[in-house]
Amino acid sequence: MSASQDLASRAKKRISRFRILVIGRANAGKTTILQRVCRSTENPEIYDRDGKKIDGAIIEGTAERGLHDIENEMIFKSNPGFVFHDSRGFEAGGTDELDKVKTFIAARANEKSLPGRLHAIWYCIPMDDHHRAFTAAEIGFFTCGTGSVPVIVLFTKMDALCTEAFQKLTEEGMLEDQAFDKAAEHANKMFEDMPHVEHLYNKKKTPYPPKCHVCLHEMHKPGADSSSLIEKTTSALGDNVLKQLFVSTQQTNMEICMKYALKRYDVLGLVGL
Repeated sequence: MSASQDLASRAKKRISRFRILVIGRANAGKTTILQRVCRSTENPEIYDRDGKKIDGAIIEGTAERGLHDIENEMIFKSNPGFVFHDSRGFEAGGTDELDKVKTFIAARANEKSLPGRLHAIWYCIPMDDHHRAFTAAEIGFFTCGTGSVPVIVLFTKMDALCTEAFQKLTEEGMLEDQAFDKAAEHANKMFEDMPHVEHLYNKKKTPYPPKCHVCLHEMHKPGADSSSLIEKTTSALGDNVLKQLFVSTQQTNMEICMKYALKRYDVLGLVGL
């Protein structure tokens, strides 16, 4: 066993699962993204804060009544190395959900139990209308600090921009097959030139900007590639032990696993390993 594999093994024994808070409105494509990351077509199993499994019908009923518990854990059978928590996102003029999220992050970021600690936050912002500006509710989250927990913004539902990029490439004379292959890459470049990204990292407007962001395309398709999200999340993690733990949960991209397995980390003093 290599040193990096031994580190990952010890990290798993000590921390056991990688815990992520997923924030975003109901139409942000959150569940689909988690399915792609965990290589599943099924919905996750839900457990309450005491570890008791919750019936799916109960979850649906509470959702219809506007009830929601951020403490509930979502776990996919296909990859139990991940534990996800869900926040419904923030509505204009409302502070209840933001207050719940702030309380949850503060408690979980400082959790004494390593398995119960929050490791990363995925903040999903749907861009099906990529010409729109951020809402005050979306940006409001970035006025709050998250301590040592990194925030990665996921721009979801970028398909409309992909279509626009495809049309632009074909108008410039590119063959349709080539334009189709290049559309997502070109859409990302187009998006970077829009004001959204500059706004996101402008500390005058967002005092606590995210660590990074990623644009996700066509995640509704089976087998959609989530490697860019995995790469960005791994890079955003400041703790090398967490990097190894996160990478060790990956079942979707062996290239990423090998890349970080080959890196040598100085782990003296990290989480007592």
